[in-house]
Amino acid sequence: MSTTKSSFGDFNNQKVELYTLSNDKGMSVKITNYGATITSIKVPVDDEVREVACGFDTLDGYFGEDYKNNSPYFGCTVGRYCSQIKDAKFTLNGKEYNLADNCGPNNLHGGAVGYDKRVWSAEEVTVEGASAALKMTLASKSLEEGFPGNVEVSVVFSINNANELQINYKALPDADTPLSLTNHTYFNLSGFTESIENHTAQVNTDKRLETDDTGAATGVILNLEDKADDLRVGKRIADVHQAMNDGFEHFYVFDNPNSELIQTASVSNPSGDLSLNVFSTEPCMLLYTGKYTSDDLKREDGTPFGKYRAFCCETHRYPNGPNIENSPGSITKAGETFKSTTIFKFK
Repeated sequence: MSTTKSSFGDFNNQKVELYTLSNDKGMSVKITNYGATITSIKVPVDDEVREVACGFDTLDGYFGEDYKNNSPYFGCTVGRYCSQIKDAKFTLNGKEYNLADNCGPNNLHGGAVGYDKRVWSAEEVTVEGASAALKMTLASKSLEEGFPGNVEVSVVFSINNANELQINYKALPDADTPLSLTNHTYFNLSGFTESIENHTAQVNTDKRLETDDTGAATGVILNLEDKADDLRVGKRIADVHQAMNDGFEHFYVFDNPNSELIQTASVSNPSGDLSLNVFSTEPCMLLYTGKYTSDDLKREDGTPFGKYRAFCCETHRYPNGPNIENSPGSITKAGETFKSTTIFKFK
């Protein structure tokens, strides 16, 4: 239906804008070009419009001490390589590249100044079948945060009247380089009136990646059949938390060698009045239930975030992929185009 733009502040002498995408059904998505970050998703449910995403209404919210100390990456676009790279290094074409160790000994979400902390260029675009669409672009220089190659990156956010938010990523490097882009939105389908532990989660695979004691993937694929975290049949999140004695930080993997758009997950709230279906071309999805999110975090209107108050379905290449032999699509060759699509469908 429309895209509107308003001022969201200034960062490093650059103007930061807030864009609102709306459809004809009452759904709206707010995105700032600081970090190509989704700040709000409102979805029509019966007679209300419900906020279902963690975020802030002002740019200052992303620079508060509680937020900086916790670093939950609410809603942002993550790159050049999301999740952890073990020991903050990798070898490519016989050369070792060293990265920032910003997560214990490992590199996390692209480093100290990843794509989430950059100001992107933005323009309204037309996407077939969409009610509104926004394209954001970024130039990532060679050896920025230690990664080789200059990369031209674009992300197109669009919504349609089926209440689908589609995110299309493209990136073109001039040298072989690791690339794995994702969106880091946290969802609560009950509108933050309760935790997400009574949500039901289904993930359409019986495999996930093993992680070591630092949180980095080892490359070993675990079979989850008959395990608590086998979610091929939907389970109440609290029940699995209790069985695992822990929250979810699980990298589920999918047999999708041709990068087709497949349904990876479905999550519904306890009242059954809203569900989220996730579709992606990616080989991996992190299901994260906010076990490290600080209880001190809240929206400016007092909406409480915090531990188990929201979940993420982050679709991407294998974490630590540059160090895992035959990790699908973790390295994009010079002159090749990285492509990825994820759809979040609310119903």
